[in-house]
Amino acid sequence: MVSSALADRATKKLVLFDVDGTLTPARQAVSTEMLEVLRDLRKKAVVGFVGGSDLVKISEQLSVQGSNVVEDFDYAFAENGLTAYKLGKPLASQSFIEFIGEERYKPLVNFILHYIADLDIPIKRGTFVEFRNGMINVSPIGRNATIAERDAFAAYDKVHGVRAAFVKVLQEKFPDYGLTYSIGGQISFDVFPNGWDKTYALRHVEDEGFEEIHFFGDKTYKGGNDYEIFSDPRTIGHSVNSPADTIKIIKELFP
Repeated sequence: MVSSALADRATKKLVLFDVDGTLTPARQAVSTEMLEVLRDLRKKAVVGFVGGSDLVKISEQLSVQGSNVVEDFDYAFAENGLTAYKLGKPLASQSFIEFIGEERYKPLVNFILHYIADLDIPIKRGTFVEFRNGMINVSPIGRNATIAERDAFAAYDKVHGVRAAFVKVLQEKFPDYGLTYSIGGQISFDVFPNGWDKTYALRHVEDEGFEEIHFFGDKTYKGGNDYEIFSDPRTIGHSVNSPADTIKIIKELFP
């Protein structure tokens, strides 16, 4: 059993991971091999995840056989750290709706829904706007799409740039809202206040005195939802293309 005291680790290093495409295939469950690698890593360093999804969705992916994801990681950062836990205890939270206000939120969400209604794409399912604590998630195809439908839309989007075009329109339509639009995963993009990207999670750890903070992510290119934390001067960024790639680099860095 790994000690819960951060000071007991072999090194004063923090290793943070994106979830989709880094620890797991997109919206799928974590593998037994990955869990074993993370357990071993947790003996040597402090370990946490930084996901854009809410804690319920991340728990579905990372909690196995009734385990508690908040206790399986030293730091649990859902919604880019707007919902945060350290050693199983909740940290201070923030609210998207309090930041933006109902009067500004309604025109934004109305425009998004009208845009999607007029969008000509092969299929549409359901839950096009998902309201979260620290952001909204917008999906042209809808978050109720199956895995096969997600894969098909991701391939379609690579060719047609549906999400990128959508983001450009929103940036032009709401220039004074102070919002960031971040494309991540296969089917959606996140909308949140400027500065509430994944670097928000670093606010919770910057006074902990870590010698190094490593971050692993797959959307590390400019415009991807891992870009800001990957390129932040406070982190050592590692770009991966799959969970298998993540495992390979972990074993090289922490033998």
